[in-house]
Amino acid sequence: MTPVDILEGDSPLILGLPHTGTYLPPEIFARLTPRGQVLADTDWHIHTLYEGLVPGATTVRATFHRYVIDANRPPDGESLYPGQNTTGLVPLTDFDGENIWLSEPDAPEIEARRQQFHAVYHAALAEQVARVKARHGVAILYDCHSIRSHIPFLFEGTLPDFNNGTANGTTCDPRIEALVAEKCLGAEGYTSILNGRFKGGWTTRHYGQPQDGVHAIQMELAQSTHLTTEEPPFAYDAQKAEALRTHLQSILEGLVALAPQLRAATR
Repeated sequence: MTPVDILEGDSPLILGLPHTGTYLPPEIFARLTPRGQVLADTDWHIHTLYEGLVPGATTVRATFHRYVIDANRPPDGESLYPGQNTTGLVPLTDFDGENIWLSEPDAPEIEARRQQFHAVYHAALAEQVARVKARHGVAILYDCHSIRSHIPFLFEGTLPDFNNGTANGTTCDPRIEALVAEKCLGAEGYTSILNGRFKGGWTTRHYGQPQDGVHAIQMELAQSTHLTTEEPPFAYDAQKAEALRTHLQSILEGLVALAPQLRAATR
C-alpha cells in the first residue's frame, strides 16, 4: 500500500487528511496490545465526511495509521503542547494514557518509519501546496481532523463540536480565521472554539506562511458530530453527518471564494 493517496484538483483549496488511514504493516500491528489493535485514536470516516463537498479541492490523505507514525507531529518529535498530556511522533500510549505496545519501537525503528511514511506524506503535501500556489498565487490548506469528545487524559469536560486552530492567528490571514469562526458560530445546535485545546498541529504550523501566500487552518471535529457512538465499531452516522456536511460545505466554499482577495494581498 502506498503511504499517501493524492487527488489533484484545480481550486486553491487543499484538504489534508493525516489521521484517517488504518493501515499498519502486519509486523507492526502484531506488536500492539489488544487495546492498541482497536485503533481507537483514528480520525474515523473523516475522508468520507468531506468527500465531494466542494469541486476542485485537492486532497492529500495518509493511508497509514498514526500508530505507525503520526503525520501531524514534528519530525524531530518535539512536543507541540509543552506541559500538557499529548502523544508523540510514534505514540507510546493511546489518548487515554494507556500503553499500546507489547514491544516499543526504538530510535532507529522510529527513524526508519519517519523516512518510509512521514517524509513521504509531507513530500506529497509540500508538492501539492507548491503546485496550487503556482497556479493560483495562493494556497489554502485546511487540515481535517476528529477526536472523541470526552478524553480526560487530554482535556477536561466535553470538547466543543468545532475546534479551529491557527496557532493563535499565525498560520493564516485573519480573514480566514474570522470566516471559519463565524461559520461555526452560526451553525445552530453546534458549539465551537478558536485556538482552544487544539491550536493546530505540525502540519498547520509548518505550512502556514501567510506572508508567502500559503494559509493553513486545522479543523478538529468532535466525533459525536458524525459517529453513531465514540466507541467500537465507530460507525458513521449518515443522518448526523449530512447535517454537519452542510456547515462544512459552507466553510469550504467560503474559503475558496476568499482566495482572490488573499491573492491580491500577497502581490
